[in-house]
Amino acid sequence: MTRPKALVIDDEPAIRELLAITLERMDVDVQSAESLEQARHLLLRHRFDLCLTDMRLPDGDGLDLVEHIQASFPHLPVAVITAHGNMEAAIRALKSGAFDFVSKPIDLQILRKLVNTALRLRGVEQQERRSRYVLLGESKAIQEIRSKITKLGRSQAPIFIGGESGTGKELVARLIHTMSPRKEKPFVAVNCGAIPQELMESEFFGHRKGSFTGALSDKAGLFRAAEGGTLFLDEVADLSLALQAKLLRAVQEKSIRPVGEARESPVDVRILSATHKNLAELVREGEFRQDLFYRINVIEVWVPPLRERRSDIPILVDHILSKLAAANEEPRTELASEAADALMNYQFPGNIRELENILERAVALCEDYRITLKDLNLPEAKPIASDPMACRLSPEAGLSLDNYMGEIEKRAITQALEKTRWNRTAAARDLGISFRALRYKLKKLGLD
Repeated sequence: MTRPKALVIDDEPAIRELLAITLERMDVDVQSAESLEQARHLLLRHRFDLCLTDMRLPDGDGLDLVEHIQASFPHLPVAVITAHGNMEAAIRALKSGAFDFVSKPIDLQILRKLVNTALRLRGVEQQERRSRYVLLGESKAIQEIRSKITKLGRSQAPIFIGGESGTGKELVARLIHTMSPRKEKPFVAVNCGAIPQELMESEFFGHRKGSFTGALSDKAGLFRAAEGGTLFLDEVADLSLALQAKLLRAVQEKSIRPVGEARESPVDVRILSATHKNLAELVREGEFRQDLFYRINVIEVWVPPLRERRSDIPILVDHILSKLAAANEEPRTELASEAADALMNYQFPGNIRELENILERAVALCEDYRITLKDLNLPEAKPIASDPMACRLSPEAGLSLDNYMGEIEKRAITQALEKTRWNRTAAARDLGISFRALRYKLKKLGLD
């Protein structure tokens, strides 16, 4: 393969020289320009694999060049150079289609990682066709998501994935990672609601031996585990305000400081996040930082509920039944017509996760490898019954506040489980918490 070629645009000779020397030491040929006009001229004459441009140029804004490259050279990754602390400019650039950003004064270690990531895009073809075998469905909504995922894979912008519980938000995140230049690096998924608050900072950023009681050895943390790859923060709304502030700095500065460490160190991680909650509403209520909301929500992907893509239900059913047959090493189970009709008319409050659970249970209960309407055992749509006794529960003499609250929590979880016939996924949804958080509480309360 020929040496990659980069275009560097900056009106400061010292910056152009620094970038050129750094890139040439990475075996990258460099062409330089000091204005938008020169850059456009070079783009017409040469084929580039990477573009680095300053935001402020003598004859215009670097965003104009980003938009021009997006329109005329959509497969050319362009990174913007921003003034220190000017995250608003960086976010505008990412929304306009920039691949990534680097701040002045330029950290050469961060720059080299950015360049290496961008150059891994060389020769990458569109992969939308491959994604249809992972994100199943042929509805218009799913086709649009697959097309968007293909484009987002080429970017390094933080992405927020919204949607109800059970719609497949983590699957979308994994696809974005798989279609990115980071695909050979780790994909680390973490459910923020399942980590105890007191351990969150150590879990995310790591710690040094002896930095606190119980720190018997160094710990790398989730950011280091995802180095070079993608960190997926599921149920990001469950992060404490204190950790939100530290996450904001990690996103802005591209560096982290482990607990007990004196200095920050660069980290190369792309952040994808998701939650079934309304983050904008949480911002208005003061429960989620507005500045972090704008940093992680540079680009949004909305995964529709299953009831809004009913035409995909037969495709999903076919896939799930085939997967169950292979896993059980048994003949494939089929749906009776009345069972198929019932699934098409069911609302699926738990979405695809609930469909999987219904079919797995039906396969286990049916006879002669044929699922009837009775085998589906679909729950009736009833309003949640209130328990007047729950409101009357009061602390007993000598009962500590922790134990009192634990009893209330235990009762609420038990009622939710009984209501959903001990379907933990549905119970977690009714309780407004994640599945992993419910599993943690069940173990904590001795209900597991």
